[in-house]
Amino acid sequence: MAVMSNDHPGFCRDCLAGQPEGTKRCRQCGSPRLLYHDELYDLSIAHIDCDAFYASVEKRDNPDLIDKPLIIGGGKRGVVSTACYIARIHGVRSAMPMFKALEACPDAVVIKPNMEKYSQVGRQVRTMMQDLTPLVQPISIDEAFLDLSGTERLHHDPPARVLAQFARRVEKEIGITVSVGLSYCKFLAKVASDLQKPRGFSVIGEKEATRFLATRPVTTIWGVGKAFAATLEADGIRMISQLQEMEETDLMRRYGTMGQRLYRLSRGIDDREVHTNDPAKSVSAETTFFNDISRYEDLVPVLRSLSEKVAWRLKKNATAGQTVVLKMKTADFKSRTRNKRLEDPTQLADRIFRTGLSLLERETDGTKFRLIGIGVTDLCDPAQADPPDLVDKTAGRRAAAEAAMDKLREKFGKGTVETGYTFGAKK
Repeated sequence: MAVMSNDHPGFCRDCLAGQPEGTKRCRQCGSPRLLYHDELYDLSIAHIDCDAFYASVEKRDNPDLIDKPLIIGGGKRGVVSTACYIARIHGVRSAMPMFKALEACPDAVVIKPNMEKYSQVGRQVRTMMQDLTPLVQPISIDEAFLDLSGTERLHHDPPARVLAQFARRVEKEIGITVSVGLSYCKFLAKVASDLQKPRGFSVIGEKEATRFLATRPVTTIWGVGKAFAATLEADGIRMISQLQEMEETDLMRRYGTMGQRLYRLSRGIDDREVHTNDPAKSVSAETTFFNDISRYEDLVPVLRSLSEKVAWRLKKNATAGQTVVLKMKTADFKSRTRNKRLEDPTQLADRIFRTGLSLLERETDGTKFRLIGIGVTDLCDPAQADPPDLVDKTAGRRAAAEAAMDKLREKFGKGTVETGYTFGAKK
């Protein structure tokens, strides 16, 4: 049972023993990892994030890597998926081009991502989360929001202690570590989980929210990336404290709906609930080339292969999309995104590919590309997808051929049958 008297306002994260305020080390086990907060036992919205997830799994499976800088990434032409904290000390960051990461940390061990293994570990962690509460909202393979409101009767402990037990259990049973953020809303729970990584547990209460946020840069707010931060800086706004002094109408007049978000989140106002099944917003696939590609005829088979991957995922997940999105990144790392809305939703690789081709044709002007991707958005019920095409008489035959190929691939493997676009092309 939790000890929540005035004599024991905090507890030890390692042994969970209650701690009088002001104690520097646990009186029971000697650990310095003590947790105190005035609202510690009143908060129930949490964000849990696995620490350097891919790298942690690899180090767990190979103890020889424990003390070495480790980068999980896709070769010299790829980008960093994640890096261990030793590599991060050298300046390596997620999404950094691999050549830059290796310049910053030439002694790093590089391992290609093993998504099947990471997904399995992620599911183990997710199952443990669901032991705490049914209200688990996954954000990615290694992080999620949890709402533990009303679970104290079930666990005979308040959420803060339940989360500390969870972190210990993950470390003991799975062999990786997590960081926990606890607050009264999703925004601040996410901010809190980033404060003391790795193995962190941070709390942001409602009474301190405005004061805490005032000291933070505007990039702390969801949706304020580099481009928008530059816009705000051009207007002289760098800190959240400046947003707190502005009126909502003024912010909306300047920045539209984003202005309302700035107003609310800068004051710690976030009414979003934890939802167990937020629908996916898009389905896509992309690849980074070992050598830059500029020729249209060399990009076509790649686009076809990616379109087939997207179609396969749409069918597997029983969904369809109505807007096709082409993504490209030039040799100098500039991104291009082009999209086209279809008259009807689709699940077909043929339609995705042909729409992507029409977008690709306009971009192949001699520019060298290091990455290409294709995807669909505006997801919907597949029952609405791909009605008979009264204009293109051959579309029905192509759809039937694709269905036949799907059956063969499902039975004998994805490489069993190929179209002329991809046959013999390097994958």
